[in-house]
Amino acid sequence: MCRTRVAALVLSLLMVATFSHAQSAMLNLPRDSQHALITQRVGVTDVTINYHRPLVKGRKVFGGLVPYGQVWRAGANENTTITFTDPVTIDGKPLDAGTYGLHMIPGENEWTIAFSKMATAWGSFSYNEKEDALRVTVKPQATDFHEALTYDFDDPKADSTVATMRWEKVAVPFTVAVNVHEAVDHSLNKQMRGLAQYTWDGWDDAANYWITEKTNYDQALKYSDQSIQVEERFENLMTKSKALDALGKSSEAATLRTKALERGNSIQLYGYGRQLQRDKKQDEAFAIYRNTYKKYPNDWLSHAGMSRIYCSQSDFDKAVKEMKLAQDGAPEQAKTQVGGLVKRLENKEDINK
Repeated sequence: MCRTRVAALVLSLLMVATFSHAQSAMLNLPRDSQHALITQRVGVTDVTINYHRPLVKGRKVFGGLVPYGQVWRAGANENTTITFTDPVTIDGKPLDAGTYGLHMIPGENEWTIAFSKMATAWGSFSYNEKEDALRVTVKPQATDFHEALTYDFDDPKADSTVATMRWEKVAVPFTVAVNVHEAVDHSLNKQMRGLAQYTWDGWDDAANYWITEKTNYDQALKYSDQSIQVEERFENLMTKSKALDALGKSSEAATLRTKALERGNSIQLYGYGRQLQRDKKQDEAFAIYRNTYKKYPNDWLSHAGMSRIYCSQSDFDKAVKEMKLAQDGAPEQAKTQVGGLVKRLENKEDINK
């Protein structure tokens, strides 16, 4: 270690001994710079910053206590660390999954942020640039006064977040982005080797993720086949039909959908009808409601479906009658909601919108 760093380490230790409350390298005692931990999930990827929070205490921090142009631990005490459970990009530059020592080199107009493969050091005294996995340069920003150093995750999006260090009146942001589909694919491959592989709904949920995301339909088809192999059900037959439709195999999809509808119960069929309505496929939805009524004529959801058909025809008398029958047969937890639909129909409102 060079003399300058040795001197800095000695000075730091002397300052702790002289000006701090009682602290110990061996015991768990209160510290001036309290420990903090913050985590943000992006997709299925966790980003965690583990740090200590020094206080301003009336001092000039940047360009004073923390000199410009010198590497700084970006916190206090042990290494500030940042952990990524999957590969990420930092301001567009790739960085592997793992835990890194987080160091910063402040400047008046530009800061360097270093992600060191050495994550178990004390501060930045033994920092070695050769151990960096990545360096990025960022522009500091003005911020409200922060007595205690803090890290925040700002502007969370589906595939990114902005990690920001704030202390005194300076903010230093950097963007963490994730290839969410790649991370999910990797995660699902691991998850489906665990307990979930023995359940139909685990495979079905995995298939539906890709269908909802409108990508990786081949994998969705494989997952739905696995689900059906565990236990053939209305749900996974419908899921496979969606995957087949997305792959342009409409004839196979229609055959499978018919098979699913034949075994569907009133809840499943009514739910499918409502989904068709949300997809602006009213005629198909009403066909489902009619068939459900024929199959389950005394079920409360069959009456609810017929009420929706009569409502679409502006026959509100019949619509109210059917919805009241639905309310009479509904379970207690649903009666209030169905009653609300009755009132809307009595006011001649279109409940299908």
